[in-house]
Amino acid sequence: MTSDPLPLRGRVALVTGVSRRAGIGYAIARRLAALGAGLFLHHHVPHDREQPWGADPGGLDAVVSGVSEALTEGAELHHQGLDLAAPDAPDRLVEAAAGAFGHVDVLVCNHARSGGDGALEALDAAMLDTHWAVNTRSVILLAQAFAARHDGRPGGRVIFLTSGQNLGPMRDEVAYATAKGALAAITPTLADHLADRAITLNTVNPGPVDTGYAPPGVLEEVRRRFPAGRWGVPDDPARLIAWLTTDDAAWITGQVINTEGGFRRWT
Repeated sequence: MTSDPLPLRGRVALVTGVSRRAGIGYAIARRLAALGAGLFLHHHVPHDREQPWGADPGGLDAVVSGVSEALTEGAELHHQGLDLAAPDAPDRLVEAAAGAFGHVDVLVCNHARSGGDGALEALDAAMLDTHWAVNTRSVILLAQAFAARHDGRPGGRVIFLTSGQNLGPMRDEVAYATAKGALAAITPTLADHLADRAITLNTVNPGPVDTGYAPPGVLEEVRRRFPAGRWGVPDDPARLIAWLTTDDAAWITGQVINTEGGFRRWT
């Protein structure tokens, strides 16, 4: 009944969307590193540069250095920049991770396209297709590529991230809500498929997390909707996601788990 302080020792995790120290992906990567995992990080800095919050002020070197500091003895870190909107990019990314380490045990699909969205009246085909390509298609193709290379060893884990679209409306984010909501919908189907390969698949909704994207007015309005009086921070969902990758979570699959700190959508 004792717990191993390094339950991911000897295992390798591929985490996507790790390009900002303020982001959820960075917190996830550091958590997995602290549990003993070797890390292969994916990033796409050009996306952040196009957003109001911008790229990490310390650059990618600061991001990689921060994750490296959390590695345990003997664990390695590799990383690669890639635009997952390209149809062949998911397979190339998993191939690179498997090539660097020889195998991959854990896949965490944290990346997302934000911005370039709108209300129903503002939608067009390109807007919908762009969000679908990054937020849905690439995630499913990553799971496919991961499963194709997984050798059946214990500890196979896939984690998707959604955004609670089934819990309430997301005004003016129709393309994003559609694409991210699809991941929650497909979770039971993909988990059932992967179960025969000794891989679990679960999806996490982190709830509103302060990663630097919200303007001051939104920060205050949303803050009041949390019983704790604060937004979520990246390490809040990261703790849950890290635990789901361990052997303690081996009996959990096909679930969409909301970790929102009691967030009240209607007050």
